[in-house]
Amino acid sequence: MVDEGVTRRLAAIMSADVAGYSRLMEADETGTLATLRAHRVVTDRVIAEHNGRIVGTAGDSLLVEFPSAAEAVSCAHAVQVFMAERNADVAENKRMQFRIGVNLGDIMTEGTDVFGNGVNIAARLQELAEPGGIWMSNVVHDQVRHSLKLRYEDQGEHRVKNISEPVRSYRVLGDLQEREEQPLPTHSGQSKRRWAIGGALAVCVIALALLGWFVFDFGKVGSDIATCKDHLGLPVPCPDDRQ
Repeated sequence: MVDEGVTRRLAAIMSADVAGYSRLMEADETGTLATLRAHRVVTDRVIAEHNGRIVGTAGDSLLVEFPSAAEAVSCAHAVQVFMAERNADVAENKRMQFRIGVNLGDIMTEGTDVFGNGVNIAARLQELAEPGGIWMSNVVHDQVRHSLKLRYEDQGEHRVKNISEPVRSYRVLGDLQEREEQPLPTHSGQSKRRWAIGGALAVCVIALALLGWFVFDFGKVGSDIATCKDHLGLPVPCPDDRQ
């Protein structure tokens, strides 16, 4: 029997934490806490702009509920873009980077708290994500793959803690527009082949030119020798006829 104070609904959940937070705190507790608070001022605003509701915070972790998978993934991407900009001039060992997991599923709510398998899977995906990365469940990917201009990479199935079934996951790679604006990559193998073909053609052109000159010049010399003998009537060869 379900408690009357508990309700169920479908929701998108974003779970986030700071990669290496304990290490950062050990190195500089005051500075790390101040940096986290400064980041949270902006990330909380981004969450609100995407209709998110913060339902849990503990230290460096963050749990947010969204009305749709698209809002959750868009928010996660916006947060990571912001963090990348903030970390651009920060030494690598001092960077504060979020790991984010996103899932869409059935959740239970009691007051402001949320529970359930939908929340747990989001947390496990967050643990799989690399610093600065976003991992999502297959259910989320199905919802956003055509609606958001983002690129995704299939990460296959993973066995995760306290979840009986393997979790199929995808990683967000970035914005499609960023890829379209980037110059096409140069493939070294193709480049080398193009240079080799170009060099071979150049050698052929030079060889043909030399051959044509030689044939033309040799014919001209032979003609001059025959003319010389004919006009002089000499029994000996002309000075140029040395062969």
